[in-house]
Amino acid sequence: MRVTAEAARRFLVARHALAPARSLEGGPDAVLEVFRRLGSIQYDPLAIAGRNHDLVLHARVADYDPAWCDLLYERREIFEAYNKGLSFVPASEFPWFRATWSKNGQRVLAENVAVAERVLERLRTEAPLSALDFEGERGTTIDWFGMPTNAVRAVLEAYTATGVLGLARRDGNRRYYDLLERLLPAELLARSIPLKEQLRHKLLSRYQAHGLLGVGGGGDIFAGLGPAKPDAKRPEHPGRTALREELVERGELVSVEVEGVRAKRFVLREEVELLEAPPEPPPTVAFLPPFDPLVWDRALLGSLFEFEYVWELFFPPAKRRWGWYVLPMIFRDRLVGRIEPRIDRAGGEVQVLGLWWEDGFAPRRIEGFVDAMRDALRAYLRFGGATRLEWAPNLATEKRFFTTRP
Repeated sequence: MRVTAEAARRFLVARHALAPARSLEGGPDAVLEVFRRLGSIQYDPLAIAGRNHDLVLHARVADYDPAWCDLLYERREIFEAYNKGLSFVPASEFPWFRATWSKNGQRVLAENVAVAERVLERLRTEAPLSALDFEGERGTTIDWFGMPTNAVRAVLEAYTATGVLGLARRDGNRRYYDLLERLLPAELLARSIPLKEQLRHKLLSRYQAHGLLGVGGGGDIFAGLGPAKPDAKRPEHPGRTALREELVERGELVSVEVEGVRAKRFVLREEVELLEAPPEPPPTVAFLPPFDPLVWDRALLGSLFEFEYVWELFFPPAKRRWGWYVLPMIFRDRLVGRIEPRIDRAGGEVQVLGLWWEDGFAPRRIEGFVDAMRDALRAYLRFGGATRLEWAPNLATEKRFFTTRP
């Protein structure tokens, strides 16, 4: 296929349920619809502007309440797995994401046999338990801060990586573990999928999450899928290139050339029709988190959207052009700026610390933008459980035009 840049942008915002933003209705069922479209949603514990998975869902689901995702987690309709980082994945896909081949987890258990036996025995009778329910024990390795690891925490994570334990629930960022056999149906646990098929499924899931990925990409877009080409040191991995070629031969992926974008891209077979005739996006605004699948491919953001996105979380303050935890803003099918919000739940307010517009974008001159921005801010206030916006002193103009209440 060959498509224009405009068609590619319109396709992406439509298939991501961002045109219009926050349009999926139905509470937890709407959340499941997002999982159906994207396959998985990346998790990140930082909650400065809202947790990443909640922000992904907030941008797409009407009046999204984080309790809806928590409810699906408690019902075991979604579970945690590694798929481009720690992610939430539909429980029905557990056989393709089980990590019983984790060599690092097996090593940790072998190096801490006595601790592992005590932890597992207690979990059999008292689960769910968190690491804080155990007395800390020194491990054999050194953590990031030069201190001996807590062997109990390392063992819990190793058991999870090797498919013995699962997460029963989260309390904030505290994880509670239980035996996997008590968390998921026996028929799911009994199903065994060959490693090659697991890897092919996970590779396809990355294309499903984004919509127009290529063969490479910066960061960790294809992390966990092995090298691009076969490696004699990892004979169990056939290589991503071979897996992708199989998906193309099967017709599950279709090659696409996009105007102004280097190298070919790939689209899911069932989305070809939408790519051929994407709808015109309505005037709505959405705030996207750093790990939203639409912004995974930073090179594509530059060539297709003419938007440079750098996550400056780990930059020293003096080297930041924008801010610490900044959310790109999408209007219709263009990325038009970035916002740095903070949710103060105790104070019942959202603080807007920064707002940056792309060169040439004049908010007050763009038809429909001011109303769309106000709608987005109202929705964000409700999402944050806040009743008012507090603007940084240098944003007096924006305060005058966009101040709103939930």
